[in-house]
Amino acid sequence: MGQGRGVRKKGKRRPSTIRRLAIWLCAATFFGLFGFGLWLWSYAGTPVSIAGANLHVLIPPKTSLAGIEKILAENRVIPSGPGFYCLARVSRLSQRLQAGEYLFTPGQTPYQILLALATGSTVRWSVTIPEGANIYQLADILAQGGWGERELFLKLVRDPDLLARYGVRAASLEGYLFPDTYQLVRGQNPKEIIGLMVERGRQVRQELGDLSNNPLGLSPHEVLTLASIVEKETAAPEERPLIAQVFFNRLRQSMRLQTDPTVIYGLADFNGNITRKDLETPTPYNTYLINGLPPGPIANPGRASIAAVLHPASESYLYFVSKNDGTHYFSRDLAEHNRAVCKYQKSGSKH
Repeated sequence: MGQGRGVRKKGKRRPSTIRRLAIWLCAATFFGLFGFGLWLWSYAGTPVSIAGANLHVLIPPKTSLAGIEKILAENRVIPSGPGFYCLARVSRLSQRLQAGEYLFTPGQTPYQILLALATGSTVRWSVTIPEGANIYQLADILAQGGWGERELFLKLVRDPDLLARYGVRAASLEGYLFPDTYQLVRGQNPKEIIGLMVERGRQVRQELGDLSNNPLGLSPHEVLTLASIVEKETAAPEERPLIAQVFFNRLRQSMRLQTDPTVIYGLADFNGNITRKDLETPTPYNTYLINGLPPGPIANPGRASIAAVLHPASESYLYFVSKNDGTHYFSRDLAEHNRAVCKYQKSGSKH
């Protein structure tokens, strides 16, 4: 018999080593990711035990995610560990976190804290700039409130680039920083704060109408200049149109304005008590010595003072003197004014 070919028996194939390893890795990865997801989900939704009632935390500009996590952990807003970092990465909110001051309260979860940072839910502080405050007083208010250095603010309001940006042809933004209550955040850029005030002033002026439409056809800059003088001369709302008219009447008759607030503004070291020497000191703002208006505003006027210049009273007054009660006595001629001075002022006159 011839030698026959052998018959190869077919049996069940066992998974190869590589296949078994792949299955094992897939299973391990699945359970690992599942476990990680459960842990992260639990971390994200578990309220944090913040020590105390509320916590104010400042996140400086350009702080990295790791830096933010460190600040929050050091202030005990979140527990130490990689949880917050992982949550920010997985949720894709890590690139949206914003600087500023935040208020965290007991019971917030890490995800709520992360969301607050991503949406910029910063604490906003009400800062009031009073009517008639000049740039120096305004700089003091902001510096004392922690909104920037005084000297930096004064430098910025004189910055030629900022002046050009806002279309102000003057030496500073004096008169253009509208007095109002602003909602500011810690760490806010001083340029941004200045921009808020300039824009608010622009809105108010637009609401009041064309500033060039005034009895003497003054330019908008001159209107703000005269409005700032009116603002400094009286705190009585009903007197503003009268005082504006006094100055219009003086300008028409080529009389010097002779107003003390402008003199004071031009003095470098005013001690609070105006003297004859002050009145005789030559400065661009000494309206006892110069004709017409000073070169620019001496303060930042409010809406009512600007409106008073646009709509002054119809009177022929040329003088006014303080009655020492917050109001003034108005006169049409010098003789009447001198009698009022004798009655209300024992030492010197005012206008």
